[in-house]
Amino acid sequence: MNDKNINDILEQVVKNVIEQLGCENTQTTSKVTSCESIPIELSARHAHLSEADALELFGHPLTPVRELSQPSQFLCEERVRLIGPKGVMDNVAVLGPARASSQIEMSKTDARTLGIDAPVRQSGDISGTPGIILASQTGIVGLEEGVIVAARHIHMSPEDAKRFGLADQDKVSVHLDTERPITLNGVLIRVDEAFKLAMHIDPDEGNCAGWNKSVSGRIEGC
Repeated sequence: MNDKNINDILEQVVKNVIEQLGCENTQTTSKVTSCESIPIELSARHAHLSEADALELFGHPLTPVRELSQPSQFLCEERVRLIGPKGVMDNVAVLGPARASSQIEMSKTDARTLGIDAPVRQSGDISGTPGIILASQTGIVGLEEGVIVAARHIHMSPEDAKRFGLADQDKVSVHLDTERPITLNGVLIRVDEAFKLAMHIDPDEGNCAGWNKSVSGRIEGC
């Protein structure tokens, strides 16, 4: 077997491995043009409710209490109980404004506690996901779908994306320099005029990395 045949075989093997891994693991760090640090924020379990579900649960629209880091997003006064096949979680935060469809975001640990096989999805991608029961002191709502583990992601404005040399739906690797340094792969880039630069991870990821409020990250490949 000559060198050309060996190279052809190796090329095909590499191609097959990449195809098996799938696009979820594809990184785009090679074109990153900024090594600017990015704030890392912890996103604990929470609910996004539709207007109809909020009315069913509380009898009135959602009540803003505090603005969140992302513009136009806010913490609500209302809280919900999550009821799964194997467990219950009380006092779960509700975030506004109301959405077209209700969605529950939680960690894999939360999902196991509730007995739900929640997939890792981008926020808003709830088709075919598990359902759950939501309850308040005055109402109850059954969701046929809507429970996800939110994919780790970075919010960027178009100006941020241009500065970093990235585009909406790109995926990158981000290094967190903590007392337990870690590199998170497959971090989704989300670009919108309303977004403020920040990376969101869930409590499982935060605990693994030794996260605190001062932690920031840097995209690899710059």
